[in-house]
Amino acid sequence: MTERTSYLPGTPSWVDLGSPNPAEAAAFYGGLFGWEVTMDPRPEAGGYGLFSLRDKVVAGLGPQMNAEMPPFWAVYVTVADADATTALAAEAGGTVVMDPMDVLDAGRMAIVQDPLGSFISFWQPNAHPGSGLVNEPGAFTWCELSSPDVAVSKAFYGTVLGWGLLADAGPDDTAHFTVAGELVCGAHTAGPGEFPAWSVWFSVADCDASTAQAVDLGGSVIMPPNDMSFGRGAMVADPHGAVFGIGAMGSIGAP
Repeated sequence: MTERTSYLPGTPSWVDLGSPNPAEAAAFYGGLFGWEVTMDPRPEAGGYGLFSLRDKVVAGLGPQMNAEMPPFWAVYVTVADADATTALAAEAGGTVVMDPMDVLDAGRMAIVQDPLGSFISFWQPNAHPGSGLVNEPGAFTWCELSSPDVAVSKAFYGTVLGWGLLADAGPDDTAHFTVAGELVCGAHTAGPGEFPAWSVWFSVADCDASTAQAVDLGGSVIMPPNDMSFGRGAMVADPHGAVFGIGAMGSIGAP
C-alpha cells in the first residue's frame, strides 16, 4: 500500500528537513525525486512548506532552526496523545526539547531526545495525518536508528511508543521494531564515527543512478551504493550537508 490517509499510533509517519536555504533544497530534492514544493504563505507557518509527488504530500521543508547543528531530516511518529507520550518519554529517561504545541490545524507535536541523544518527534494528527505516499520511488520508506546501546534503545522506545520486536530478525546489536506485529523501523549499533541519530530513507528505482544524480545536483556521497539485506542502498548528503538514505528497496514493511 503506497497511498496513506492514516497511521496506527507508534508508526513513523512523517519526515521533514530544516535547511539553511529552503529554496536551494527544494531545487535539489525536486531534481532528485521529482518533488514539487508548496510553501505556506502564512506568517504563522514560519516559512514551512510541503513536498509532494503525484499530488500527494511526501515530506516537509522549513528553515533551519538551530544554526549550531548541521541540517538534518527529522522523523515524526504518530501518537494518540502528544502530551501523554512526551511525559512518558521524560519518565523513561528522555529529554524534552520542545514541549507539545499545536501546529495550526495540522496537529500537535513535540520533540524529545532519547536517553542516548537521538532526536525523535511525536505527532498527534489533526488535519495532517502524515505522508500521503510511501514505499514507492521518491517516497519515504524506512528510518533507522544508529544507537550506542541497542538494548537501551529497545527499552526506551518499547516503553514510550509500545514498539514490539520482530523475532529472529538478527543479532542482539540490531533491532527490528514492530507496531501491531508489522515491521515499522530498525536500529543498529553505531559504528566508528557514527553518532546517535535517526536516518531517513527514500525509495528509488535505481540506487546507482540516483546516487550519481545527487552528486550532479551538488550533493555528496557518504556511503557508496552497496548490496544490503533489503536491496541496494547508499547514503548521500544534499548540498547543505543533510544526510539521507536512498535504496532500490520498494516496501520493506514501513511505514
